[in-house]
Amino acid sequence: MNRQKVVIAEHLEESLSEAIMACEHDRVFILADEITDKCCLPVVEGFHALQDAKRIIIGATDTHKTLESLTHVWEELGKGGATRHTLLINIGGGMVTDLGGFAASTFKRGINYINIPTTLLSMVDASVGGKTGINFNGLKNEIGVFNNASTVILDTQFLKTLDEENICSGYAEMLKHGLISNEQMWASLLGFDLEHPNLQQLRGMVADSVAVKERIVTEDPTEKGIRKALNLGHTVGHAFESLALTRTPVLHGYAVAWGLICELYLSVIKTGFPTDKMRQTVSFIKEHYGKMTITCDDYPTLLELMTHDKKNVAGTINFTLLGGIGDIRINQTATKEEIYEALDFYREG
Repeated sequence: MNRQKVVIAEHLEESLSEAIMACEHDRVFILADEITDKCCLPVVEGFHALQDAKRIIIGATDTHKTLESLTHVWEELGKGGATRHTLLINIGGGMVTDLGGFAASTFKRGINYINIPTTLLSMVDASVGGKTGINFNGLKNEIGVFNNASTVILDTQFLKTLDEENICSGYAEMLKHGLISNEQMWASLLGFDLEHPNLQQLRGMVADSVAVKERIVTEDPTEKGIRKALNLGHTVGHAFESLALTRTPVLHGYAVAWGLICELYLSVIKTGFPTDKMRQTVSFIKEHYGKMTITCDDYPTLLELMTHDKKNVAGTINFTLLGGIGDIRINQTATKEEIYEALDFYREG
């Protein structure tokens, strides 16, 4: 898989022009959703390098991360005369970069694409690392491919357009990066004022967070080993997220934060994670993320959803747990009773 370039932009137009020039192309298309079309495309529409670019707009939110939206992108590329030498620029959150990356990776057997993430979640997670895809059959990211963007351009000016919930959603992935990295990073994340975020300070923290993901992805681009560290909180988190799709959909980062509570509990009882650090992290999550209301009757459904996780082998649910902060234990298993115990801890805490 080609190595992607990640740019922390000081001047977005200059960074984007360089990224476009680095890709041989005959046409340029921009993919955005209905929200980023209104809130974010005005930032770039006057850029000289985009003067002939054609727009493709899809519905917003994860409910549109579907085969229908993907088909629409393919159709619009075809109508617009796209060839194997065309460039697609995805401007938006993780839904846009995931779906747009998959569309680019499959159209004409693959065209180049650039990601410009506009949410904190997509900056620190979805847009970096080459995972692309769509939801299918009620399951998160069920269909997709590994294929890096040519360039990912991070510009924190877009964070000014976000509400508190979307800042929190992205921050959950940063918290995960701190837990799998080192105590200094973890402590600084717990000490950050998330309710009144300093965007300049957050800019540096975003760079640190992306560096953690880049280091791991470079070592293991297709998730054969250590890249599974990035799934901390996601085995249970994706189950929460899929369950929520049948009720009231939740932002990805909230589901991951709730998943972290369960998986840190499993880490305490199975791999010796320090109880005090688990409680500090859980307290931070509960303060900023609340929790999804579940009952014991939901446990079998959540367990069934976990069995569909892509990390599983031969039907055995596979967790990434921690022995301590930065002490990553991939390929861990847990019994049904232990998983239910973790859900009890989440529900009753």
